[in-house]
Amino acid sequence: MIPYPNISPEIIRIGPVAVRWYGMMYLIGFAASYLLVRYQIKKKGLNFSKDFVESLYSYLILGLLLGARLGYVIFYNLPYYIRHPLEVFAVWQGGMSFHGGLIGSVIAGVLFCKRLKIDAWQVSDMVIVTAPIGIGLGRLGNFINGELYGRVTDAPWAMIFPGGGPFPRHPSQLYEFFLEGVVLFTVLWALKEKGLRTGMPSSIFLILYGAFRFFVEFFREPDVQIGYILGVFTMGQILSGMMMLFGFAILFYRRRPVE
Repeated sequence: MIPYPNISPEIIRIGPVAVRWYGMMYLIGFAASYLLVRYQIKKKGLNFSKDFVESLYSYLILGLLLGARLGYVIFYNLPYYIRHPLEVFAVWQGGMSFHGGLIGSVIAGVLFCKRLKIDAWQVSDMVIVTAPIGIGLGRLGNFINGELYGRVTDAPWAMIFPGGGPFPRHPSQLYEFFLEGVVLFTVLWALKEKGLRTGMPSSIFLILYGAFRFFVEFFREPDVQIGYILGVFTMGQILSGMMMLFGFAILFYRRRPVE
């Protein structure tokens, strides 16, 4: 067993205001994505201004935050929020869904591209190859917070998390950091130079993220208010399976010859 490092979730606190690692991870992820999208635009010689990218990210961040919160409410705890509707807005209590955030950012991105009459697939591909940076850093934030830990195990690298009782558990946040962050970014960043048809990098993201998340969910503790669906699967696996299906559908659609 490996000792859990017990890193303070707070980087610094000044009076009632605290800067937390979790929030910092997302800020770094957004900043890295923004800079890498600008890099791709410059390298490809596209006529997109700095203001365009800033406006795009304003849409994407708003869509992600709204979608992540509503996704958690709908997918993970709907009966509770029906009884306590005002707590939908209590985001400081936690509760965000990756899949909901993805849906929200896609909707926001499509609306933005339609408003400016530009190719949404091209924009999606540039953004999506950078997304694993924020995803991976977010999982590190989960690890520092000691949340979303894994199932009980006797693996030699297991850890005892402060909120997980006295039993050693899989550090599933680190599994996700590696697969959904490091591996996924490496694959997508390499594929962007292969001359794929627009839309295909986005579909590959959906397929690979869905597959990695589906796999890691076998090691991750299911949400207590839901448990297992059909006695086997978690909600994360159901949503990731649907994500993979959408990815394959887009891949098939975008591979068709142009008529």
